[in-house]
Amino acid sequence: MITLYHCRDARSFRPLWALEELGVPYDLKLLPFPPRFHARDYLDENPLGTIPLLVDGDTRMTESAAMIEYLSMRHGDGRLSVRPEEPGYGAYLNGLVYGEATLTFPQTLVLRYARLEPEERRLPQVAEDYARWFLARLKGLEAILDRSAFVAADRFTGADISVAYALLLAQALRLDGEFPGSIAGYWERMSERPAFARARAAQSAAPASV
Repeated sequence: MITLYHCRDARSFRPLWALEELGVPYDLKLLPFPPRFHARDYLDENPLGTIPLLVDGDTRMTESAAMIEYLSMRHGDGRLSVRPEEPGYGAYLNGLVYGEATLTFPQTLVLRYARLEPEERRLPQVAEDYARWFLARLKGLEAILDRSAFVAADRFTGADISVAYALLLAQALRLDGEFPGSIAGYWERMSERPAFARARAAQSAAPASV
């Protein structure tokens, strides 16, 4: 049984969504965010204190985008992946990383300096600057969506999970009101997928682990 340590709507939503798309059984450990402060016992499992942590036998992973590919290839016959010999392989790999490194990263600074830090340590200008950075980086996704309804290979893949999670985070940060039309439409399609809905329901139903 795969175990996924998860905080609601955190990066761990990526592997949770992938698990639901693939129909793979899992044990969901729901933690308060951020667990390194609010669930100190979790440091025994993951000394970094970060979310997610995926445990599959002897395999332990902490990178959400990599988990998508791992689950697809190890447990899903590659159903969320693009094979090296297929057109769109490069776009697929790029999308996996783009969703995290380009789109999610600046939003983590918005989250920190607009919400998570104590009031006296918040930096509204930093939060605003990184919000602008995120929105500017959506131009890359716009260019992709001008050619296709999906990030890679003209079909739903793990790259869509990686990218669409960044849009979920943007919604939580109330940045979705500035989505261009093509991205708003893409987000609507992704969030209407049955596996997305099941993942949201799973994180709402899971008991807190601490």
